[in-house]
Amino acid sequence: MDLFIIIALLVIVSAVYSYVNARFVKLPGTIGIITIAVIASVITLIVDKSDPYFARYLTLLAKNIDFSKVVLDIMLGFLLFAGALNVDTKKLRREMAPVMILSTVGVIISTAVFGLLFHYIGLLFNIHVDLVYCFLFGALISPTDPVAVGAVIKGSKLPTHLEMIITGESLFNDGVGLVLFITILEITRTGTDNIDFAKTAILFVREVFGGIALGIFMGFFAYRLMRSISDFQTIVLVSLALVMSISLICIYAGLSIPLAVVAAGLFMGNRSINSDDKEHSNEALGKFWKLVDEMLNTILFVMLGLQMINLSFITNYFITGGIVIVLMLIARWVSIALPVTFLRHSLKINYANVNILTWAGLRGGISIALALSLPHSIYREIILAGSYFVVIFSIVIQGLTLNRVINFSFRNKPA
Repeated sequence: MDLFIIIALLVIVSAVYSYVNARFVKLPGTIGIITIAVIASVITLIVDKSDPYFARYLTLLAKNIDFSKVVLDIMLGFLLFAGALNVDTKKLRREMAPVMILSTVGVIISTAVFGLLFHYIGLLFNIHVDLVYCFLFGALISPTDPVAVGAVIKGSKLPTHLEMIITGESLFNDGVGLVLFITILEITRTGTDNIDFAKTAILFVREVFGGIALGIFMGFFAYRLMRSISDFQTIVLVSLALVMSISLICIYAGLSIPLAVVAAGLFMGNRSINSDDKEHSNEALGKFWKLVDEMLNTILFVMLGLQMINLSFITNYFITGGIVIVLMLIARWVSIALPVTFLRHSLKINYANVNILTWAGLRGGISIALALSLPHSIYREIILAGSYFVVIFSIVIQGLTLNRVINFSFRNKPA
């Protein structure tokens, strides 16, 4: 299947699912689309066994998409840039303390808690996974997904300060999670006896601070270019080239794409490219990237649903999936409750907020993409299946019930 056919089928399927949801199902956009996509994938798997010809195009489409590469190397940069560009940086600065704590310390705590719980509780259910692979599993599902979070909280009743915390956390923690994932993955290859802490530290500094520095520099350069012209078509092309060039440089220089594009987006979103009050290029650029965000969101979640065709083995892991979901929620709660316990006054988060932030911490396509990037091992199927269960539960169940959790948490309590 050539590239044009893949893109055409993907857009057609996305349009059909989106229409069916908007016309008949009428669930919130992201939740409805992924629900329809999963149901369609299940039907395709059933039909494919009895009539392979009828289901062949959807099956071929799913099997010809390199989900991991498409998400991590192509779509992620555009989605994160679009999200960062439209963030209110003034509000973000006010919530920077909890955002940075949750996106760094929180991810590490969640990874450790989940890894330990999954290893030892798994043994009770005859699930044997080496501890280092349990930590690897924790690293890829601990970061909240900015795409899923951004899509779901738009229709939620989250208080403004909590919405900004969860949005900011999801933008920054992917870079930290990726570095943690790569570090633990290297340990699985070399063994715990051969850990090079100096090399790990250099990798972290290069990925994190190198990515942020590149993003700020490229964002400043693109901003100056846009500021010097009024032709909107050229401004849009410069913004697209900015994201693509950052992604290319990061891939070849070993820098963090998420942190680089987020830094560039936040830098540009805080500055107007309008040369005077009569020009509206800045507002138009924001609307363009919101449209890009919505379209790519739809396509991403259709792709996520289609992955079930490739992961048909997940039906063997229902018990594992249920355990992973519960342990992930526990790890998420602990990763927020511990910092709040020791830094409550500086973070300005109370215990009612902990439950909301736990339930609003959605996982999405990035976790599946990382799981798919794992080398083949005896634990790969368990991690893939567990990740898929967490992501579907996170988006559909947590997404649909988030407002109920908010109402319950704030009943008779001040927000």
